[in-house]
Amino acid sequence: MALQFRNLINGEWVLATGGRTFQTHNPADFAQIVGTYPSAPKEDAERAFAAAEAAFPAWRNTPAPKRGEILYKAAELLSARVDQLAKEMTTEEGKTLPEAKGEVMRTINIFRYFGGEGARLNGETVPSERDGVFCFTIRKPRGVVSLITPWNFPIAIPAWKMAPALICGNTVVIKPAALAPSCTFRLAEALVEAGLPKGVLNVVTGSSREIGDTFVNHPSMRAISFTGSCGVGDHIYNAVAPRKLPAQLEMGGKNPTIVLKDADLEYAVDTVMNAAFASTGQKCTATSRAIVEAGIYDQFVARIVEKTKALKVGDGTEAGIYMGPCVDESQMKTVLDYIEKGKSEGCNLLAGGNRLEGALAKGYFVAPTIFADVSPDATIAQEEIFGPVLAIIRANDYDDAMRIANKVRFGLSASILTKDLSAAFKYIHDIEAGLITVNLPSAGVEYQLPFGGVKDSSSGFREQGSVAIDFYSELSTIYMKYR
Repeated sequence: MALQFRNLINGEWVLATGGRTFQTHNPADFAQIVGTYPSAPKEDAERAFAAAEAAFPAWRNTPAPKRGEILYKAAELLSARVDQLAKEMTTEEGKTLPEAKGEVMRTINIFRYFGGEGARLNGETVPSERDGVFCFTIRKPRGVVSLITPWNFPIAIPAWKMAPALICGNTVVIKPAALAPSCTFRLAEALVEAGLPKGVLNVVTGSSREIGDTFVNHPSMRAISFTGSCGVGDHIYNAVAPRKLPAQLEMGGKNPTIVLKDADLEYAVDTVMNAAFASTGQKCTATSRAIVEAGIYDQFVARIVEKTKALKVGDGTEAGIYMGPCVDESQMKTVLDYIEKGKSEGCNLLAGGNRLEGALAKGYFVAPTIFADVSPDATIAQEEIFGPVLAIIRANDYDDAMRIANKVRFGLSASILTKDLSAAFKYIHDIEAGLITVNLPSAGVEYQLPFGGVKDSSSGFREQGSVAIDFYSELSTIYMKYR
């Protein structure tokens, strides 16, 4: 039976004005309806922002440790629902059940972590050069914050935006991606059950054409956090600039893994394969370029092609599945178009390159795809594909590999595989990326550490970890004469 949801506005679960709805479908079996959601008009989004604005004074004045208690309680409620949430996520978004369960567990940790931040929203004391003057700083919430989240991490990303926003004393209006909104509603259910006051969190689903501008331009909004495409991120940045509002934007990557000739071959193959094809390559941190030093290039290519062809692709709810489907038909077509572009530009297709038929024809499945002998300037080596396509590029040496790695517009994540400690430290300083890994996949981040990119990947504000509160709060500096 399909899931049924209502928007959360001012503490009430409501249908869209006018009663319009939309449905989500299982990407592994597109005939299966997963959920039905309100398709809200602009007036509903405006009501949500009005509710958040009205709720802000009381929530701001709630002691931060008390706000943290609600996050702790919500985390415990989510802990009792892990299996349910994981299955719903897999059915709606397509990632495998183990990946979905891991994401739910990560979300629980995010809520617990930021619950603890309620007792650590500290400023600092600074000595004054004047006699009898005491100087210190305090943090204040910004106000109403707008959150726009993507479909590829449908519970973790809403959580890592929502939790620091709430703990800092802001009120929230969130628009989850229409392809996989159920997890955001499950988060909201847990927070409401945990005692979150009405109006503090509002969830609105609907067409971006109808309500998107409200999330960007509403006069009560004081900050916006967005994860998604560069085009939308650029639009948001330009829209809020005249009001000088902070915009936290995470807009993807074209992430390299550099494999030096001294790397352990089997480990390198498994690491790159995991980073390229787990979650169907639908991670902003996925490895889409393997830059391999010439001395190991041929062996690496032969081995990763062999292992990739053996990967089990299918419905993520089934045991033993390594890779699920693309999230929908549009994303599948985008991936297939890039594959055709790679062929037309002379890249050497060695694995995959096709939609999977037969028993998988009812879903949006693309075979894990490998191109070798890819030019660093090829389209598939420059543009984000967001699918299971790996471009392997030959490098002459470390310096050549680094030149290739940095020759893209993005700078989100990057990895190097090597036993050379000097090369590893040199890479850490040379690579243009916000998330840097050594002898680990480019994908896979932990909630207690900052996350974000450089160049066109980010607007500069970091998410997750203790620094997340920097975006959701403002510092006030106080000078107090006491004698």
